[in-house]
Amino acid sequence: MSRIVIIGAGQAGSSLAVKLRALGYDGEITLIGAEPVPPYQRPPLSKKYMLGDMDVERLYLRPEAFYGEQNIALRTNARVTAIDPQARTVTLGDEVLPFDQLALTTGSDPIRLPAAIGGALDGVYTVRTLADADAMAPEFTEGRRVLIVGGGYIGLEAAAVAAAKGLEVTLVEMADRILQRVAAPETSDYFRELHRSRGVDIREGVGLERLNGDSRVTSATLSDGSTLDIDFAIIGIGIRPATALAEGAGLEIDNGIKVDGLGRTSDPSIFAAGDCTSFPYKGGRIRLESVPNAIEQAEATAAAMLGGTDEYQAKPWFWSDQYDVKLQIAGLNTGYDKVVVRDSNGPRSHWYFKGDTLLAVDAMNDPRAYMVGKRLIESGKSPDPQVVADPETDLKSLLK
Repeated sequence: MSRIVIIGAGQAGSSLAVKLRALGYDGEITLIGAEPVPPYQRPPLSKKYMLGDMDVERLYLRPEAFYGEQNIALRTNARVTAIDPQARTVTLGDEVLPFDQLALTTGSDPIRLPAAIGGALDGVYTVRTLADADAMAPEFTEGRRVLIVGGGYIGLEAAAVAAAKGLEVTLVEMADRILQRVAAPETSDYFRELHRSRGVDIREGVGLERLNGDSRVTSATLSDGSTLDIDFAIIGIGIRPATALAEGAGLEIDNGIKVDGLGRTSDPSIFAAGDCTSFPYKGGRIRLESVPNAIEQAEATAAAMLGGTDEYQAKPWFWSDQYDVKLQIAGLNTGYDKVVVRDSNGPRSHWYFKGDTLLAVDAMNDPRAYMVGKRLIESGKSPDPQVVADPETDLKSLLK
């Protein structure tokens, strides 16, 4: 009987294991996760779960019993320390597991502040795991003061939760504007105004010099020389692909574990999927940090592990929830030279073009714009920008 081992029990790992069974694979599947809980959704950690609107069981992708029913050996609270590609084994402490095929779905790790500038003080948090969210939950008490470092989506979502719970929120972003790496100035302006209207103190072009305190953080010194008294801090300055095991196994790394269109690494018996990978995309290579990519790439990789030949075709989309605004993003805006704003007296969307080609859409409380934009991008069609900007245009007519 053949044996498949999957390292990483997140969205990608769970999706890959389940897809293997759905495709009829009847060999052994071992799914190994470092956390003490079954696979769960990460996005709600900085949204509904942090707000207290979602119980922990609702985070789970499937009930824990499901894995046993599917004959998937789920190993939680287990950490792989080494991979031996020649012997085809993985090591967990004193245990050695053999494999015929291996899948790495190790995800990504948050970038932490160095201890030298206060990153190891108590009261300093990242938002990546269930344990992170549970550890900081007692901090969210009305009237307390929180510093959020980083104006990307994780930082802004944490700011929205903190403001909704009545905390005094300061957010610093070292770049010239929030969301600078991922969105146009128009989208940055929209969310800056949204947060400031809820009392969040957003400081752009201001970095963190250091966090201060003996054992617990008590204040922060900023790059403009100012000092803030704070009760705790949330660090949202990005993530890195978790490639240490792959590097130790001698696999090729290129902004993540390098895979081909079938999810195969530089070792033909080892595959990878999700946040930890870079893969071919439109003549180049890309790494995507999103739930849809984790699921879809993992399912395509599962098929390839069983002999399938269809290469993964990414269709990027993302979302973010902040206060009562749902942001939905279709496509990738890389290389845009024009942004068309469509304002419908509430629902709003920003359409990114390169020349006459539609690249992406940011839709704020505008599911129709998101749906139409996504379908246009995936079909390779580009509407007239002037027609898009006209709020009287029926967006669905653009699909004809």
